Amino acid sequence: MARAAKTKTRQKVQEVQTPKAVIYARVSSREQEREGFSIPAQLKLLREHAEANGLVVAAEYIDIETAKQSGRTNFDEMTRYLRKHKTIQAILVEKTDRLYRNLKDWVTIDELDAEVHLVKEGVSLSRESRSSEKFMHGIKVLMAKNYIDNLSEEVRKGMLEKAEQGLWPSAAPFGYRNVVAQDGKKGIVVDPDQGPIITRLFEWYATGGYSLKEIGARARQEGLAYRKSQRPVPVSTVHKILRSRLYTGEFEWLGKVYQGSHQPLISKDLWHCVQDILDGRNMKTRNPKTGGGVREFAFTGLISCGHCGCALTAEIKKGKYIYYHCTGFRGKCPEKFVREEALEEQFGALLAKLRFDKEVYDLIVEALRDSFEVERHDHDEAVTHLRAESDRLRKRLEAVYVDKLDGTVTDDFYRRMAVQWRDELDRCQRDLARHQEASNDYMDEGVALLTLARIAHRLFDGSSGIEKRRLLNFVLSNCVWKHGELSADYRQPFDMLVKTINETGPSQGGGSAATPINEIWSGREDSNLRPLPPEDSALPG
Repeated sequence: MARAAKTKTRQKVQEVQTPKAVIYARVSSREQEREGFSIPAQLKLLREHAEANGLVVAAEYIDIETAKQSGRTNFDEMTRYLRKHKTIQAILVEKTDRLYRNLKDWVTIDELDAEVHLVKEGVSLSRESRSSEKFMHGIKVLMAKNYIDNLSEEVRKGMLEKAEQGLWPSAAPFGYRNVVAQDGKKGIVVDPDQGPIITRLFEWYATGGYSLKEIGARARQEGLAYRKSQRPVPVSTVHKILRSRLYTGEFEWLGKVYQGSHQPLISKDLWHCVQDILDGRNMKTRNPKTGGGVREFAFTGLISCGHCGCALTAEIKKGKYIYYHCTGFRGKCPEKFVREEALEEQFGALLAKLRFDKEVYDLIVEALRDSFEVERHDHDEAVTHLRAESDRLRKRLEAVYVDKLDGTVTDDFYRRMAVQWRDELDRCQRDLARHQEASNDYMDEGVALLTLARIAHRLFDGSSGIEKRRLLNFVLSNCVWKHGELSADYRQPFDMLVKTINETGPSQGGGSAATPINEIWSGREDSNLRPLPPEDSALPG
């Protein structure tokens, strides 16, 4: 009995000590799964990697769905499993774009504190990985997100076409409901219950006598609630409603304003009045150069107060000086007013931390080339496969047409199969065009992101207020003003770049291959490096 107990104990110790991993495989469309060339190949590759590295596969997870579909059942199940089983040390996946659909997925995986093995790319990432490796990985995640965005391009084109026809292309907002017209086109009409409430919301707020919190309370008293859950709307939703141009009969779609065919709930003058109050708390600041238009402050919506967490808002003093201060929504705040120039100087200092010299730029670009070689190879393989599939479908169509002429098959069979194969052929052609475009754009987009980091400080200095805000939103997050000091977090992957620059210290010049920055970004010297564009040149795309 004692010997059996010892044997059982040794087995348990061995199980705990044996490194374990989970496998995750994904295809981006059900067509790929039906063709059967993606999932089996991924699983075979990942199982072989686990065996070669002495890893025990504790579980396997497979997702087969479109990249933009809401949620991935087995991805979510895998993350729950890893949080529950802390002994699992690694996630095995074919390559970057199989694991991440978006930046949220990246953060979710990063929080699990498990090694990520990107088997086809030959990369393993963990907490101990160098910041340069994490930065490279961050760029690839951004590229994977862009690749996924491209998959939905056809959907966006359809929605854009609806917008150009004056039809609201999405779910009906508060105050309207979706309908299908006699011609089969979908649109929106006024909701008889919610529509009048929306109109009153704008009229109340336009008086300037109510705060957003008070307007939200009145909206809930009137019965404004979510359609499905019937939960009362929060203040944030009321703010979104007041910002929406759609209630004037116009609407914004993909950065452009369209004249809608739906019935407006408010006048344009009323909407502009509400926007003035939201922007300046009843202070209608006009642009002195044009004589009209509401003044756009550069940093509104970007900074929160370090004392109470409220937003910093802006106003003009003496007709020309712009000052920022806490809104004081939670009570009187001790933070003093600050001039816009002071904020601009501190934002510029944060962006200046991203600067690095030509030697570093060349090394990272070369590393990007090596890193994306796998992606180019995969695109080439996909193009070869899709061309072969297209040829096969064309031959089938030709053959079945001959069979129909010869009377070998019926007309009904011919029509049915011809429709099916033409649909498949169209799908192949779309995928082929997408892969060919992606293979050309991947590297350029990575270099554009890197160039943006290097010249961000120069772009900031020469930009307008709106452009400054867009640039800062892209690079920074969690901006806080407290005791006259600005603090902020760098968004991924810029945080990794700043960390690497800080670790290596000032550039040592001379282009020596022995400098610390060389050791981080490259193990070799290459005489055929891509030239650096001028710092003030326009970014690609």
